[in-house]
Amino acid sequence: MTTQITQPEVMTDEQRKQIRRLFEDGFSAKNLNDILDALGFSKEEAQEVIEKGDLLQADSKTFTTELLKKLAVVDKRFGPALVEFDVTVPLDYDHDKFIDQAGKEVRKLKTTYYYNDDLTSENFAKATNKLIPGKTYRAKIIPILETVTSADCMNMLRKQRAILVGGQGLMLAQSTNADKFPIDKWTVSFDEKEALWKDSVGDHRVPIVYRRSDGDWRFSLGDFELVWDAGHCLLCFCDK
Repeated sequence: MTTQITQPEVMTDEQRKQIRRLFEDGFSAKNLNDILDALGFSKEEAQEVIEKGDLLQADSKTFTTELLKKLAVVDKRFGPALVEFDVTVPLDYDHDKFIDQAGKEVRKLKTTYYYNDDLTSENFAKATNKLIPGKTYRAKIIPILETVTSADCMNMLRKQRAILVGGQGLMLAQSTNADKFPIDKWTVSFDEKEALWKDSVGDHRVPIVYRRSDGDWRFSLGDFELVWDAGHCLLCFCDK
């Protein structure tokens, strides 16, 4: 039997127009003037640029082509979001205490199979972004389909324009939208490596939760230095 390969659809005229507009906006006269002001060229330096205008145009074309190729890459090691949902931060939210408060509550539940004692507000106080009381975020859970590194995961989150909210975001999403989490999967809430707690052996730990098919939960920590496989998903917070 011959398997027919489905060819991807070509870019639409509207998409072409939008991409062109991005460049037109980015290279507007005002933006170019701002760049020139910041560079502060002397008269001689400016003349050098003018005389090498053909090189400038050629290099700009090459750079633009490579940049567009890079941005257009679809990382097939990750799947489309399994679910999207809103997460609203309580008005009385306290960044410095939230993980401890949420941890205290989930420890009381019969459905909590395990809670790592190192998942604390103090250990994860350096979250890159602090949740804003009263704000509603859009959360996505993105499946990992093949083995990837933490750097790969961070690149995927950047493509999603994710807001890195660390352990606080994970605990809030779980406490308010537990039914949205995938069953029999670990859901990971990344942050910049420097913002993660480093344990006694020097590993940077990443907050993760596991929802079991029997309804039980595990609240634990993964290792930034290790790889992640298809048993994991990424929690991604974004602006609405």
